Amino acid sequence: MARRLGQWGRSWRPGHLLVAAMIMLILVVTAVDIMAPPDVHLGPFLVAAPAITASFAGARTTAIVGGVAVAAQILVAGVRTTPLDLNHSAQIATLALMSVLATFFAHLRVKHQRQVTRLRSVAETAQRVLLRPIPRRIGPLCVASVYLAAEAEAQIGGDLYAAVRTDGGTRVIVGDVRGKGMEAVNEAALTLGAFRAVAHRQAELPALVLWLERALSSELTDPAAEAGRAEDEAESFVTAVVADIPDDKPVVHLVTCGHPPPLVLHDGRVTSLDMPAPAPPLGLTQFVGGAGEEPTVRTFPFGPGDTLLLYTDGVVEARDASGAFYPLTGRLAGQPAGDPEALVDRLCADLLAHVGGCLDDDAAVLAISRLPALVPAAGRAGGGPPAAPPPPSGRAAPPS
Repeated sequence: MARRLGQWGRSWRPGHLLVAAMIMLILVVTAVDIMAPPDVHLGPFLVAAPAITASFAGARTTAIVGGVAVAAQILVAGVRTTPLDLNHSAQIATLALMSVLATFFAHLRVKHQRQVTRLRSVAETAQRVLLRPIPRRIGPLCVASVYLAAEAEAQIGGDLYAAVRTDGGTRVIVGDVRGKGMEAVNEAALTLGAFRAVAHRQAELPALVLWLERALSSELTDPAAEAGRAEDEAESFVTAVVADIPDDKPVVHLVTCGHPPPLVLHDGRVTSLDMPAPAPPLGLTQFVGGAGEEPTVRTFPFGPGDTLLLYTDGVVEARDASGAFYPLTGRLAGQPAGDPEALVDRLCADLLAHVGGCLDDDAAVLAISRLPALVPAAGRAGGGPPAAPPPPSGRAAPPS
């Protein structure tokens, strides 16, 4: 018996309780209306039952509640006078009409919810295809990533990140496409596709950035593609930071293309990896055909236990109710390094609390920590020209 009662209790959902409350409302109004003086009519209150039911239940349940309300009104009319009385006839007809309308709107609401669910499923599938999950462990690195969409129903936008293994290390890109909507998604997909295709083939980091620039510029300046763009979308580009993290040296090589500078957490201190002369955003054709100088590579210390934080401008440009930007560097000061997943979780919670739970722009965060046990005891290296990675093998090594 106890088992049956437990199963019966679990079968009752919040929606069932609300339906029971609507039936109880009908019974109470009916009883009070029957006992009320002849000149007092509470029948109009019965319309509340199907109307409220339509806000949380389907068309069938709404129709049942509406039918019970109409039957209750007929009962009241029969007890007090007769259902053929003009006043009660008008109340019964009105209640029946309102119940039909409530049932119709319940059908529309359920249909819309199903459409939203399907769209959300498509968006989540597209996100998994475009922003492939980055393994938590890549060689001597621990990685954590998160994508925060500005729109509740939009799981993907113009922010992007990816990681690719090479023979001697790991290459990472974090970027942000100018604009929103499907154009931004298309350009993000193009950027990620180009990066994944050649990141493990290009021996030098500048050559990789030049390849991305050419790939984006040739696509974004295609007359056929530009013909369908709005005038304010004619100039498209991608800000990005590309990092090369060798396995055997405690450094990180960076190229910044108009993107916010990465941060490094070390012993509770936060260091901004600013570039004196960052390259322009990708897709502006500065480097195509040999025009302009090749992007500058800077090398920064990134030793055992350090955490490298890459992010998009949706983080640092997030505003609170007073209009103040999110103080990323200040919030990271004193945070323990070495656990990227915990760091990302704390950062996201603090960011959402800063903006009141709703972002105005998409935000992406990628945190990378180097495992102490897998780095030779060579100390923290200083700056200097980056060493070229070993010759490419033609295929990316699988994540360890």
